[in-house]
Amino acid sequence: MLKVQGLRAGYGGPPVLHGVDIEVGAGEAVAVVGANGAGKTALVRAISGLLKAVDGRILKDGTDITAVPGHRRPEHGIAVVLENRNLFTELSVIDNLRLAESAGRRARHDKARFSLDEVCTLFPLVGERRHAPVGVLSGGQQQMVAIARALLLQPELLIMDELTTGLAPKIVKEILGVLNQLRARGMSILLVEQSIAIAAEMTERAYVLSVGRVIHEVRRGEWPAMLADKTLVKAYLHG
Repeated sequence: MLKVQGLRAGYGGPPVLHGVDIEVGAGEAVAVVGANGAGKTALVRAISGLLKAVDGRILKDGTDITAVPGHRRPEHGIAVVLENRNLFTELSVIDNLRLAESAGRRARHDKARFSLDEVCTLFPLVGERRHAPVGVLSGGQQQMVAIARALLLQPELLIMDELTTGLAPKIVKEILGVLNQLRARGMSILLVEQSIAIAAEMTERAYVLSVGRVIHEVRRGEWPAMLADKTLVKAYLHG
């Protein structure tokens, strides 16, 4: 589904990412975990085309999309929920969703999987607040809108940056429940997260990122040993 090979990228100065290699298989949930400053957001932005790669390749289903601009990446089945969500806060919830629905039709006209009604069913609070300006919603409600909007781009791969930061436990539980439904439907998920507990709950595998480099890979069945490695957790991760 997604293969990142030798990726180097930065914000105009020295690279923030140094030869990063990760893979996400079809229908697989994978995490990238690490502390603040590890390069997680830079990785998300590079995969989504918001940050230009200096070196390396990004492949989607075997197609090299490294040079594809960010606004064209949804055509390749990639949707991203950024940490700051990037919602139009002065517009209503439904208008934010309709914009995404229109973009999804253009980008993925033959591969529609989600409708407005369906995302409102997945997130009942989104449906209930559909006529409210996004700016008056709580952080958790805005995160639900951001995920619903991403789904209307009709992705095969959903990437989420710091999904649960600052959210109430009840909201986190509801969002994770929706993600489990998406996994059951075969969607690939890349979860970029500080919390190792969330990563362990939601994903089969994880990459540990530190100072722009992958320093460890947690493979299937290795989460218990990973969580028991107190030195690694203390040095690079958050519980």
